[in-house]
Amino acid sequence: MSVLTRDSLTRPALEVAPDLLGTVLEHGDVAVRLTEVEAYAGAQDPGSHAFRGATDRNRVMFGDAGHLYVYFTYGMHTCANVVCGPDGEAQAVLLRAGEVIRGRDLARERRTSARTGRVPTDRDLARGPARLARALGLSLADYGADLLGGAAIALRGPETGPGDGSERARPVIRTGPRVGLRGPGGDGAAYPWRFWLDGDPTVSVYRPAAPLRSRT
Repeated sequence: MSVLTRDSLTRPALEVAPDLLGTVLEHGDVAVRLTEVEAYAGAQDPGSHAFRGATDRNRVMFGDAGHLYVYFTYGMHTCANVVCGPDGEAQAVLLRAGEVIRGRDLARERRTSARTGRVPTDRDLARGPARLARALGLSLADYGADLLGGAAIALRGPETGPGDGSERARPVIRTGPRVGLRGPGGDGAAYPWRFWLDGDPTVSVYRPAAPLRSRT
């Protein structure tokens, strides 16, 4: 997919997700090449925020494809998704990891721990959904942004080559279980809906969800 259009995103999340690998998400002075994503299929997917219908939190998922669904989790992290699928079906692709290809110094500043002063490596700048959102400077204020409208936040097709007109080698795409989900939506065999670029160092480490502890 060299050009991203509304129509190209108005397809099922499982078709859109692998096509987003290698595309570039830009926000202001920082740009990230996407290397890992997860598909969420709305009402057919118990792991989706839209599984039980529309709420104030997920309403943007029920609209046009190509908008940004941002949510806050664990009281501290922001995560970003690309809304896809036909209008009303609430499908989305979680942006799990990527490579910062522009604005690395600003991304590093955003990702440097205020508590410990620890500076992340280039590999880890956007390695994980919360890190990716922080590196890009995304917040709840960006909820619903049109990624195809040419504004400050934009999703663009992958670069074709190193600048000499050559084509990049077609990457190998792997698929496996989604990360950190409990219950039916976390069944890796039934929902192997995480996609990543094989061998890319920025892909996050897979960690299955820890089982819930009994309170009895």
